[in-house]
Amino acid sequence: MNKRPYLDTMPDENGYFGKFGGAYLPPELEKPFQEIKDAYMRLSKSHHYISELRKIRKHYQGRPTPLYHAKNLSDFIGGGQIYLKREDLNHTGAHKLNHCMAEGLLAKYLGKKKLIAETGAGQHGVALATAAAYFGLECEIHMGEVDIQKEYPNVVRMQILGAKVVPATHGLKTLKEAVDSAFEAYIKDTDTQMFAIGSVVGPHPFPLMVRDFQSIVGIEAKEQFHEMTGNLPDVVAACVGGGSNAMGIFSGFIDDAVDLYGVEPMGKSDKVGDHSASLTYGKEGVMHGFNSIMLTDENGEPAPVHSIASGIDYPSIGPEHAYLSSIGRTKIGTCNDEDAVDAFFKLSQHEGIIPALESAHAVSFAMKYAKQNPHKSILVNLSGRGDKDIDFVVENYSIPTK
Repeated sequence: MNKRPYLDTMPDENGYFGKFGGAYLPPELEKPFQEIKDAYMRLSKSHHYISELRKIRKHYQGRPTPLYHAKNLSDFIGGGQIYLKREDLNHTGAHKLNHCMAEGLLAKYLGKKKLIAETGAGQHGVALATAAAYFGLECEIHMGEVDIQKEYPNVVRMQILGAKVVPATHGLKTLKEAVDSAFEAYIKDTDTQMFAIGSVVGPHPFPLMVRDFQSIVGIEAKEQFHEMTGNLPDVVAACVGGGSNAMGIFSGFIDDAVDLYGVEPMGKSDKVGDHSASLTYGKEGVMHGFNSIMLTDENGEPAPVHSIASGIDYPSIGPEHAYLSSIGRTKIGTCNDEDAVDAFFKLSQHEGIIPALESAHAVSFAMKYAKQNPHKSILVNLSGRGDKDIDFVVENYSIPTK
């Protein structure tokens, strides 16, 4: 008897990947999240929903995005061969639109009038504002005050697209606080609003839904890589915060003999508050409605976190990532702020591709891996472009000469 594919077996009907996941919700949110789950489970089998989403992918988003052999960078490193899945060329400049268009379509089917969400680096916010404009919905994005200043170009893009940007002014004023703020606003009106979570985190069914919506990345990449080389890559790598871009590309290779590396942000040091490396330093705990691995302080509360990349400075990680790491299917890579900036400039100057600082973490890991493994191929999910980061980088770092 053939073994069922992994994606058909995980999560279970209650949203658990092993012991991770689930839906830890206050009573007032149980019904609306059940509504979202029921609608998704029904529509994911619907020809009309699927065909409409495929049409959007092709004619609006510009999919498939290309796979690119980074020959110049590979030659510069002098080691293994580096390939890039160019999600930076997806409309709006990142992988986020893959699930935002699907969530917007789901909201439309549910008869909702408004999309509400959190954002860190602003890419999810821009993508959701884009989806809202496309589907004729209102949009409200909650964003940490620190991130609003750091990623201001994306704030302007959201506003131009018609979204209301709400600053989160409590705590560290970054991604966790933005999630808190968005949940509080959503609870006030679950009838006309739909919460559109921006990663493979949150209560069930969002880790499942976002993974499924992002799986198009892995499906395309696997076919493209085989067409280019006749083989599969030896390694697939992606940055992880919540982990949507990583689960997207990992899902295409999950049942294959391919090493999967989630690259965590080591920030400034290994001290609490200086990094966002949840799998490396965290422990089991519940936050934002799901059980996973999270960084905690001495009181067991979510710890302060840091990364130069606003989209991955989150004190927990998607429950599926926690599960896959616990069973040894995925491996952990790390990259600190300085190495991410170095990769940002190296890819820009050797390939003419300016990456998002989030994606630069995976590029940095790939550069080191390729140097140490000259006979291997490594595929990186280049999850976003760096337009949003240029001002921050040049204000804080000197541009190196080539």
